[in-house]
Amino acid sequence: MNLKDEHHQEGKDKPKELDKPSISEFKPKTNDELNEENPTRKKRKQATEEQLNNPLHGVKLAQILERLVEYYGWEDVAERGNMRGFNYYPTMKSSLGFLRKTRWAREHVEDVYLDMLEEKENPRRKK
Repeated sequence: MNLKDEHHQEGKDKPKELDKPSISEFKPKTNDELNEENPTRKKRKQATEEQLNNPLHGVKLAQILERLVEYYGWEDVAERGNMRGFNYYPTMKSSLGFLRKTRWAREHVEDVYLDMLEEKENPRRKK
């Protein structure tokens, strides 16, 4: 096989540019469009006004804890949270596991998070 044949052979392995879909073809579909295509698909509800006004709506527990640790640091989170797991060698994984299993602890951390948001909004009000 000579160089010309090798070059010709390589061209057969490569896909043609025309076969690739363009980026404009990947337009995301709305829930209505998806529901029309697949009627058995569970219809999605829109968030209520009350949910949209709730600062905890759409925020995951991991995000809450990360933001608290970033804002206060582990020591202050432990002091405010008053939980043993935050005082002795805290890690995200162990803290999240504890908070997911213990409802009162999760609610307490959510309250601390809401206090932090209020504190950010009104910097003069510090605990």
